Amino acid sequence: MRTLSSLCGRRIVTESGEALGRCHDVRAELGASRLRVTGLVLGRKGHLEHFGIGAQASASSARVRDTDVIPWKDIVRFEADRIVVRDSVRRPGEG
Repeated sequence: MRTLSSLCGRRIVTESGEALGRCHDVRAELGASRLRVTGLVLGRKGHLEHFGIGAQASASSARVRDTDVIPWKDIVRFEADRIVVRDSVRRPGEG
C-alpha cells in the first residue's frame, strides 16, 4: 500500500472469501497532533459519502451508518487488488 487513496476501489472480502463490497472511502479522526485512520467505508451509501452526499452530521437519509464502516482493527491484510478482513465482519446493512 502506497497511499490511503490507493485503497479506494479495492474489493473487500472476508478471510473465508465472502465478498462484502468495495472500499469507497477511508474514515479517520483528527487528534491533537496527528490523523488516525479508524476504518474503511463501503456499500452504496459509502459510495455517496465519498462524493460528499450525506456526509454532513445532519440527519440525512443517505448518511453512512456504522455498519457501513469496517473498523481498521478488523483488517487482516492488503493484497494487490483486494482487502481481506476478519470473518466476523458483516455485509453492510446486516448489522
